[in-house]
Amino acid sequence: MPDEEPEKLCERLARIKCEAVSKNFSNSLVIAADTIVVIDNKILGKPKDFNNAVAMLETLQGREHEVMTGLALSLNNKLISSFERTRVKFRALSHAQILAYANSGECMDKAGAYAIQGKGSLLIEEIHGDYFNVVGLPVCLLGKLLESEFNFKLEELISLNEYK
Repeated sequence: MPDEEPEKLCERLARIKCEAVSKNFSNSLVIAADTIVVIDNKILGKPKDFNNAVAMLETLQGREHEVMTGLALSLNNKLISSFERTRVKFRALSHAQILAYANSGECMDKAGAYAIQGKGSLLIEEIHGDYFNVVGLPVCLLGKLLESEFNFKLEELISLNEYK
């Protein structure tokens, strides 16, 4: 949307995903998320191709950026949403290092062209905030929303056998 703030964008995209699934599963808990990378007021989504991934990595190298994840939850026809923000700083990288990471292929389906949970961890110098947000699911925020909006108890969430 024109002039849409990054926070609103990632939250809106998460809501759209959640609504699309929850209309068929209204009695089930539906969790949706959408992650973006923001630097210099520019939103970096998933790279379109290899050259776009290299350009994103060159922009991020040696600099700090923000990772924002919109989170939407739906249960029993109630839909809520929020977002999380984390600051991440890339280390300074040579062009050869950027090409090596891009050639790994790991960057191609990730916002900002990197995966902090994979080989991309070698690119990260600092992180301020929720690591899991950078991975793509702000787990602490998820737990808080489940407790406050859907009356889940943290003790019950911890004891779920399906939680991984």
